[in-house]
Amino acid sequence: MIELQAKWDAIYSGHQPEFNVADVLSNNRHLLPNHGAALDLACGSGGNALFLAEHGLHVDALDISPVALACLQDQAGQRQLSVTTRQGFITPDSLDQDHYDVIVISRFLDRSLCNAIMSALKSEGLLFYQTFTRDKLDQHGPSNPDYLLERNELLDLFSPLTLVYYQENAGIGDLRHGNRNEACFIGHNIDPVSK
Repeated sequence: MIELQAKWDAIYSGHQPEFNVADVLSNNRHLLPNHGAALDLACGSGGNALFLAEHGLHVDALDISPVALACLQDQAGQRQLSVTTRQGFITPDSLDQDHYDVIVISRFLDRSLCNAIMSALKSEGLLFYQTFTRDKLDQHGPSNPDYLLERNELLDLFSPLTLVYYQENAGIGDLRHGNRNEACFIGHNIDPVSK
């Protein structure tokens, strides 16, 4: 864990922080509730966390890198946004059950967390997930297949959720357009009683 933290601290120390928002979140902002609790899991410098807070949500931002979290906390303070940062190695025990109206995960994959992620969603909660696929068209992102999705894998990993949106363009059509290296998923935790 110390080596992993040092790796990410070095990455975030080496450049100006970018507060990018995942496409799956920014393109589907109309699905967000007006208030509630949100989690930006493996948040990095926290672009998603800031975006969620700007849309009226109280946000928990969890990451292994205290350097990244310090940048996020500084930016949230400047913008007067409600973001609480938590530093630590992410395990299933890191996530409170039935706690979040929205969870966002961008460019992070740990398959052992899937059940805990779904359990952390409140009834009617939404999961926004975007990360790299094995079918990516360039070398951007990880090369280790453990951190790359197989085709349609998010659909399987989060099959208990009701599918709201899925996109995985890979090598189809005009390669100059669209998100080619990542899969995007939105799932809805519909209460079984209301189905």
